[in-house]
Amino acid sequence: MNSVWQQVTLSNLHLYQWRGASYLYRLVGLLQSWRRGSWLMQWCEPLGALLVALVFALAPFVPNALVGLLLVACGAFWGLLTLSDEIAPPKGLPQRMTPIHLLVLLYWGIATVATALSPVKKAAAVGWVKLTLYLLLFALMARVLRSPRFRSLIILLFLLVSLVVSVYGLRQWYFGAEALATWVDPTSTSAKLTRVYSYLGNPNLLAGYLLPAVGLSISAFFTWQRWLPKALALTMFIVNSACLVLTFSRGGWIGFVVCLFVFLVLLVYWYSVQLPEAWRPWAMPVLLGGSAGVILLAVLFVGPVRDRVLTIFVGRQDSSNNFRMNVWAAVVEMIRDRPILGIGPGNDAFNKIYPLYMRPRYSALSAYSLFLEIAVETGFVGLLTFLWLLVVTFNQGVQQLSRLRASANPQAFWLMGAIASMAGTIAHNLVDTVIYRPEISTLWWLMVAIIASYYITPKADTLTTEKLLGGSI
Repeated sequence: MNSVWQQVTLSNLHLYQWRGASYLYRLVGLLQSWRRGSWLMQWCEPLGALLVALVFALAPFVPNALVGLLLVACGAFWGLLTLSDEIAPPKGLPQRMTPIHLLVLLYWGIATVATALSPVKKAAAVGWVKLTLYLLLFALMARVLRSPRFRSLIILLFLLVSLVVSVYGLRQWYFGAEALATWVDPTSTSAKLTRVYSYLGNPNLLAGYLLPAVGLSISAFFTWQRWLPKALALTMFIVNSACLVLTFSRGGWIGFVVCLFVFLVLLVYWYSVQLPEAWRPWAMPVLLGGSAGVILLAVLFVGPVRDRVLTIFVGRQDSSNNFRMNVWAAVVEMIRDRPILGIGPGNDAFNKIYPLYMRPRYSALSAYSLFLEIAVETGFVGLLTFLWLLVVTFNQGVQQLSRLRASANPQAFWLMGAIASMAGTIAHNLVDTVIYRPEISTLWWLMVAIIASYYITPKADTLTTEKLLGGSI
């Protein structure tokens, strides 16, 4: 059984076998001689980190078109790095190619076929270009973040930017903010609530943006060693969490709870070896009971929280629930008609096909559910591949966490934050699709890239590669 799981999760995959048979990998190193003589490429890693930093520094504040230009620059730079790369990285560094990369490449390939077979090829091609840019950003980040220094600096930058976003959101709560859309059922008891949206223009979008900020700010508290940085990390966590709660996004709240719970589970796993042996079996039950108790108390005694949570269970009586249910019903019909490879990626393709299925008066820009959206865009083939990608990514995260725990490496806390943030983002997007917006999608792939950046090649793979290259690594 363990062997089957290792095969499914690619845990013991020897990538030198794939590299040896891959035509794509043979492109690596074509420009090595040029790179050795280039003064600029001596600074390739810092330049890559700078491009990534610009994406996260500007994403909440600038139009999506500018973010798109930065993604093009990131993709082009990654291509230049790859073509001029050494065949193998220096010994002791994490590998550039990981099982996560292979699943990302497979998902991109399926999306490419779905685009080619789409009934609306031009619209699907636009979505395919966007997906390609996000995946190229992932590839660049997974490379740059192999350096603990660049990893810490980029995360610090994102946390400082998120702090600015959250402070402005809290200001909206204190002074009031005009709703830019109908976010609350006007007949509900929470109709007069101020839902903050900061610079992102939508409270659900803001909640999705702040989920990784919450996960990584907790990580920062444990990673940063001195008390002043720890105080800053604690401030970030409190401010980001407060702003996320004040979005009154039910999906965001679900993601928030899942993010905190997963981080606490990983934290208990990390410190369990330090507990007295008699206490270890009780650590997880105490965590589960305590978490359930805190949530129950919040629902029972905090009025706005109780009102928003109860709307989850009233079905079609809540206008937001009713809207989503009508959209989901139409999307299921779309999937039923094209179940294998879907209609092609992107909201442009969705907007072309959805009006043929929609219920009267229920127009929508997306499926309002991540997994339904993937199924309608790339069919069940794409959905199964995406689920496989999640399994491999989380499995790699846990494997590398176990390795780092053995050496008590504090960099493991960034890994915990990335895993918890991914889990929270998935939970949020079960009932929404804010993950497709540039501000959130870039963060999603940042979390995946953080996990991929910790990957270490299995020992057998390293030894075989050394033999193939004559011991050059």
